[in-house]
Formats: sequence, structure tokens, C-alpha cells
Amino acid sequence: MRALITRGSGSRSGRRAGAALVAFGVLLLVTSLVLGAALAPDVGSAEDGGARQTLVGSQGGGPGLHDHGSVYLLDGRETAWRTGDTDSYFDVTMLDNGSVMAGFMDDGYEDCGPYESPCTHTGFRLIDPNADSAAAPEIEHEYSFPVRTRANSEVHDVERLDSGEFLVSDMEHERIFTVKDGAITWQWNASSRYEAPDDPTRTDWLHINDVDVIGEDRYLVSVRNAHQLVIVERGEGVVEVINGDEATTEGDPTLLRQQHNPQWLGEGSVLVADSHNDRIVELERTDGGDWEVAWEIYAAEGVNFNWPRDADRLPNGNTLITDSLNQRLVEVDRNGTTVWSYGTPQVPYEAERLPAGETVGGVSYADGGDEPTTIGTGSDVPVLSFLLVIFQTGLQTPFWFTEVHVAVTIVSLLSVLAGVGLVVRDRRRRR
Repeated sequence: MRALITRGSGSRSGRRAGAALVAFGVLLLVTSLVLGAALAPDVGSAEDGGARQTLVGSQGGGPGLHDHGSVYLLDGRETAWRTGDTDSYFDVTMLDNGSVMAGFMDDGYEDCGPYESPCTHTGFRLIDPNADSAAAPEIEHEYSFPVRTRANSEVHDVERLDSGEFLVSDMEHERIFTVKDGAITWQWNASSRYEAPDDPTRTDWLHINDVDVIGEDRYLVSVRNAHQLVIVERGEGVVEVINGDEATTEGDPTLLRQQHNPQWLGEGSVLVADSHNDRIVELERTDGGDWEVAWEIYAAEGVNFNWPRDADRLPNGNTLITDSLNQRLVEVDRNGTTVWSYGTPQVPYEAERLPAGETVGGVSYADGGDEPTTIGTGSDVPVLSFLLVIFQTGLQTPFWFTEVHVAVTIVSLLSVLAGVGLVVRDRRRRR
């Protein structure tokens, strides 16, 4: 009898300890989330009263950010029009006739070439916003082609050339090319400079995500995974490398790390969304031909940037920033003061301020000093920052969900699992 009593008491003690651990884990997580939301700074609501129209390409949401993509126009803070029903949209440009040109990716196509049907297509669309009527925006024209997978195979950028050609960045085959009337008229293959795998469609090799016209037959190309920008001249190939030289095929990741959407400000100056360094940076060419930081900003509205993917130097001298994983657009002056901001409903890829859009050439913040202007500080925490990106891309957690919340979530999960383990062990002992 005494043995039975002792065994029963031990079992109840184990169950109580397990229940306590589960309760502790849940309470810890809930408390951290409540405090995070309650103490979060006010973001996405700055307004100085100026009139603004902002065109936005939204990649969307959901796991991998490939759901609910859209293009929309903000008139101040109000949505003037929106078009969706597409997995993802990327770079957007308003043409002189009022149509919007946008890179996109979408599922459900039957024309699949070498791939199984239905499949994913990527390419670009011309969208008529029907802004002066009650009609919904409609797709006027589409150029697309099938890709092997939905991820890391998209067309992120397209430019309209004076020749009537469209200049396209293609990360499926890692190239830039021009197309007119559905036929490719010219292309530059990254394999002419970078050592290619056997089949670029089976791996996220270089992730070429942007191409801009910066002169006649002269194109600025973002080679994301090589941490480099290259200038390609039609008929000549690569004529200049930013973050490296002709002999290097991988740049210094402390200068640029998996960047997006560079803007050519002029000879010797370029503005870049330095995405995986979580900053916006203006680089300046030195007298020796190297590139160095002239201006950099890590935060706005009291919140550090998280995977920013676009920055445009505006005609008024301010900088418009697309802070993707924080789901906001921010306009700052050269001192880092926020003059306008907007919280986006999904994860934005790129934004342009109308009517100018992204210009070639712009105001430089470089002042010729020995030290760069730095606004804010980075906050990369080994392992936790990497896990935070996984949380944010998979769950679209709010901007105030930080590395601290990741750590608390891990501790809470371990506590709950340990508690459940104690309860299960005690139940087995009673059998």
C-alpha cells in the first residue's frame, strides 16, 4: 500500500510539474507579444500635409510571399485603385500614356513548354488602371514564359526602351534581354562572366533582380547573390563592376549583401537598397576607382529596416524607401527625419513617387568628407536574425516582432514540449 501511495504521489507531482511548464511557456509567449504590441512605436502614419501619389508593386503574403500580389496607386494615404488576382507583382513603372508596366509571377498556365501543366509563368504586364472611369484595372498586354518553380525564378524588373523594345531581368536563366513583338532581340548571359551551374533553372544561382537604363545601350544590373552591380554595354558586355573588379565574381558582403533596385544618381554615385545588411546606402566612386559608403541609413520612425528592397532619391532631395518585411513605405530627408510613411497591407516590393518615378540621375548626399554619414545602427544578432527572417517571410509577423520575440518563442516552445513530455511520461508509468 505504501508503495502505491508513493508511486501515485510521484505521478501527480510529475503531472503538476509538466502542467506548470506548459503554463509557463504559454504565459511567457503571450506576455512578450502583448508587451511588444503595447510598447511598439507609431509607424506608417507620418504625414506632413504634402500632396503625394505613390505607385506600389506588392509581392504579397503567405509562405514565400507568393500570394495576393497586387499593384496599387496611393493618392496621399488613400488607395485610388488596385489590381490583384496574381501571385506576385514586383517592379512597377507608370508609362507616359498612363498605363502601368509591372513584373509579375502567377500560377495556373497550361502553356508550359518543358514543364508539367499547369505551371507558373513570369514576365511583365501592361495594366490599364482605368483611373478616369468606374471600370476595374485590366491587363492590356502580357509577355511571359514558363518557369520550373514559383520561387527565385521571377522577372522582377522591366524597362521600356525608346526603340519600342522591353528590357527584362530574368533570374530563371540568369540574363537580361530585350524583347519586341514577342521576339527576343538581344541578350546578355551572366555565364559570360560568372561560372554557371549545369542548369541555372534548378538552383537560385545569381538571382539577377534589376536592370536600369543609365545611358544609350548602357545598363545597370543587380547581380544579387554575387553582391555586385555590373554595368553592361550592349555589344561590349560588362564594362564596370561595383563591389569588385573585372577579376572578382563575388563582392564584399559588408559593402553590399544581396541588394535590390539600385538607382544610378550620376557618374560616380549610386543609391542601393542593401537588403541583407538592412540599410539603404549611397556609394561613391573614389579617385582610385573603388566604391565606398558616402551615406547610409539603418532605421526610420524608431524602427530598424528589415529587408528593404527599394530606395529612390526623389526630385525634392528626399529618399523614398520600401521596407519590405516591416510592411511600410517611408520617405526621409538626408538627416533621416521621416516626412511621410505608410503601412502597407501586404509585403511591398517596390514603390515609385509620381509623376517622375525612378529617375536616372538624382541629388547626391555625398559631401566629400572623410567619414560617411551614418543614420541609425544595425542590429544583426547571429542565428536569431536569420530565424527572424524565416518568421517574417513565412508568417508576416508585425514590425515589432524582433529577435527578442524569436528567442522567447524558442524558450516557450521548449518549455511546452518539456511539460508535455513530463505528462506523457507519467501517463506511461501508470499503465
